[in-house]
Amino acid sequence: MTIPDEYREHIHFGKIYISLRRSCRMIRKEKLRQTISRVSMKKAIVLLSGGLDSTTALYVAKSQGFDELYALTFRYGQKHDKEIQSAVAVARKAGVKEHKIVELLLNQWKGCSLTDPEMTIHDGDVARDTIPDTYVPARNMVFLSVAASYADALGVTDIFIGVSEVDYSGYVDCREEFIRSMEQTINLGTVLGAEQKRKITLHAPFLHMTKAEEIKLGTSLGVDFGMTWSCYRGTEKPCGTCDSCLLRAKAFREAGIKDPLTDESE
Repeated sequence: MTIPDEYREHIHFGKIYISLRRSCRMIRKEKLRQTISRVSMKKAIVLLSGGLDSTTALYVAKSQGFDELYALTFRYGQKHDKEIQSAVAVARKAGVKEHKIVELLLNQWKGCSLTDPEMTIHDGDVARDTIPDTYVPARNMVFLSVAASYADALGVTDIFIGVSEVDYSGYVDCREEFIRSMEQTINLGTVLGAEQKRKITLHAPFLHMTKAEEIKLGTSLGVDFGMTWSCYRGTEKPCGTCDSCLLRAKAFREAGIKDPLTDESE
């Protein structure tokens, strides 16, 4: 059948119109898919110092399905930046969405050997039953307050922190009663919690775990402990004698796993 010339142009434009409608539908579907994907992604903030605990906490968050992670690291006046360098490397390898390094300068007051230039970091004693002078006054309270502000700004309701009240140096802000109290306070003092009634949860997965158990867990999750830094001193290699080094060495021994940061045979 021969189509008259006067109709051919209309048929041509009709095909273009149909094609455009199909393209628009495909674009709308893709935009809808992207929107649904963004909404369905589980978001969390992780306090990431670059040490063993916080790095493992980051991988725990990933293992629990949190696929949009925001890492928060603090430069609070510590005497070296070895841990911060580790945090940057860990965050990059873990593929976090965003990594913020916040300046706090808690070294403006004295009394902590980690921040006070006039104090010496002494060798550790894991059998000690008193709080050592490496305790940074209310550090975790300050860190969690900043994390709560970040969460309120982002609309994120999950915050991870790698504290433990089992193997620790006696720090008061590593205890469960503090974490639960801080969680309640955060929900009373944020728009998310107080107005929108979207509870902010503080996740402290190692509260009742030994460091040895934590290392086993981290190993199973693929944590590269060779990228982490625990030593209080900023020497080229871990000193092996400060509180943090002693606790780390003890934990790896009890876990039956070689520490890739210090084991010369690795």
